[in-house]
Amino acid sequence: MNLYGHNNNWLMVDCGVTFRAPLDRLDDQNPSAKLFDMVAPDPVFIENRQESLAGIVITHAHEDHVGAVPALWKRFKCPIYTTKFTAEVLRRKLYMTDIAELVQIIVVDPGTTIDIGPFTVSWLAITHSLPDAHALFIQTPVATVFHTADWKIDFNPITDQPFNAAPFKQLAKMRPTAMVCDSTNALRSGYSLSEGDCELGLLRTIQQCQGRAIVTCFGSNVARLISLARVAAKTGRYMTLLGRSLENMYSIARTTGYWPDELKISHRRDIGYLPKHEVLIVATGSQGEPRAALGRLAGDNHPDCEVEAGDTVIFSSITIPGNEKPIEKMVENLKSKGLNVIQSNESVHTIHASGHPNQEDLSDMYEWVSPKVAIPVHGEPEHLHANALIAKQQGVGTQLVGLNGDLYQLAPSIKLIKNAVKVGRIDITDLNKSIRT
Repeated sequence: MNLYGHNNNWLMVDCGVTFRAPLDRLDDQNPSAKLFDMVAPDPVFIENRQESLAGIVITHAHEDHVGAVPALWKRFKCPIYTTKFTAEVLRRKLYMTDIAELVQIIVVDPGTTIDIGPFTVSWLAITHSLPDAHALFIQTPVATVFHTADWKIDFNPITDQPFNAAPFKQLAKMRPTAMVCDSTNALRSGYSLSEGDCELGLLRTIQQCQGRAIVTCFGSNVARLISLARVAAKTGRYMTLLGRSLENMYSIARTTGYWPDELKISHRRDIGYLPKHEVLIVATGSQGEPRAALGRLAGDNHPDCEVEAGDTVIFSSITIPGNEKPIEKMVENLKSKGLNVIQSNESVHTIHASGHPNQEDLSDMYEWVSPKVAIPVHGEPEHLHANALIAKQQGVGTQLVGLNGDLYQLAPSIKLIKNAVKVGRIDITDLNKSIRT
């Protein structure tokens, strides 16, 4: 949840949620801390200034950028601006609430520039790990900001057009005051891997599978689903989806035109009748969730399919910190049943690609955009400082490294004001349930 302020007006960029997290960020690494199912940023600052909130812009459809909207929108009551894929994801979330008809969603075309209050916002297409991700160029009479959101340089992103540096090089001519930039992979050298590399690695891996191939990945990764559907066609396997989030994303991709018509998905109820070597299952549960599809397969209690010795489970994902133990437990359970297990960090082929920029991606972007100020976001302090160092090496004169609640003043002078705003986390688990009809 990012807030940009100018002349007593505010613009919110993204409104996300996280799962199974403590309310105190300092407890993130505390194994004994109480966890809450659904947690959002505390919006009290902007809630108290609701009449000054001009609008909400959602950059892309990942839960940590859009997931809190249904629970929190009544506190804001303003229009939401986003592009078509993200709009469809949000609409489906809102269908489950009593506010669906109240929320004004304004669908924006890529490349569009719109005035939202005193903010002139331009949408710049950028590659990430799902369709329709966008960076923003936000202009006011006194300062301008290039807000990257989540991104990477990908010349074969599967779902979107290849990364195009030209729009970002054009920004340099406008002398952006600041670049607010994703730091998630700022400790990783080189360039981020392409989704196209991942598709080739999955093909080589699945070609070697003798029995069923079961792939688990993040449910929102439409590019990965398309890659797996292509792999299924090339290896003579029928692909099915196990898990509500996967089925929903597949449906949204079809509705919005991102799913290739020639790629077919088999119904999950048919998959149990097929020869094992003709089956490719894509299942939710990459983080060891026992109630997700992979967890149910591992526990022999999935209604549509059983796995057997000789089948192969492929983790086309990474381990999110904090989920090590449940994943280890699931892997041990699968191996005890005689299944082959391939995790992305152990695979000889590339079977997972991050959606975030590595050091060379960051270096290139800072060179192209040439902002006066670098504001690293997304990540732990070591990630933010690594991002700032890259910006400094690329000639960015000022780097502001702060924390949640700090105010980054860009005009009339540039400075960081610590602890300017009360921030924290709130539990929206029950609130999210209560708005369901």
